[in-house]
Amino acid sequence: MGLPVIDSYTMPDRSAVPSHRTSWPIDPARAALLVHDMQNHFVQAFPAGRPPVVDLIDNIVVLRNLADALGMPVVFTSEPAGQPPDRRGLMADIWGPGIGREPDAAAIVAPLTPRPGEHLLANVRPNAFLHSHLGRLLRSAGRDQLVICGVYAHLGVLLTAADAFMHDIQPFVVADAVADFSPADHRMALRWAARYGRTCTTERLLRELLAGSSTRTT
Repeated sequence: MGLPVIDSYTMPDRSAVPSHRTSWPIDPARAALLVHDMQNHFVQAFPAGRPPVVDLIDNIVVLRNLADALGMPVVFTSEPAGQPPDRRGLMADIWGPGIGREPDAAAIVAPLTPRPGEHLLANVRPNAFLHSHLGRLLRSAGRDQLVICGVYAHLGVLLTAADAFMHDIQPFVVADAVADFSPADHRMALRWAARYGRTCTTERLLRELLAGSSTRTT
C-alpha cells in the first residue's frame, strides 16, 4: 500500500504523443486549466531536481501563467490530509490511509501556490469530478474544455479526463505536464487519453492558446 518508489525518467516529447481521434481546437474562451494533486506528498515521491518532476513543475508553471493571462479559470485539486476511514473508503485498501497530518504534506508545491481568484477543490477521489463541485464550476464559467496536468497520469489525470468526456467537456491532457510511476504507466495513460480526448505537448498547447487569443482580439 502507499506510493511506490519512483525512478527518474525522461518526459515524453512530441514524437511520443499518440495520435488522437479528435481535432478539437483549444479556445481560451472555452477552456479551464486543472492542476491535479500537485501536493508535496505526491510530488516528493519523485527524485528531487531530476526529470520528470523538474519538467513537470516548469511546464505547469508556464501553462498556469498563460491561463491567468488569458482569463482562463485555474483550478487546483488537493487531497485532504488525515481523512477518516469512512471518508477514505476503498482507496484505503489499495493506497493506504492517504496524506497524513505532517506539516505541509497536503500543501500545493511552492512554485504553484494558488493565487487569489484561482480555485482550490478538495479531492477525495482521484477523479476530480467525484464529490466536488468541479462540474458546476465549469458550467457556471461557461467552460466546456478542460486542460489537465499534474499527477498521476494513469490514475487521477486519466480518470478525470474520462469523466470530463462523459460530461461533454473536451479533455486536453498535456503529455509533458503530467507524470507517473514509470515511463510505461505514463505512455499507457497517454494512449488511453487519446481515445476520448486530445493529447499534446506544452509547447503546442501554448502556441494554440496564443493563436486562439489573437483570433478573438482581431
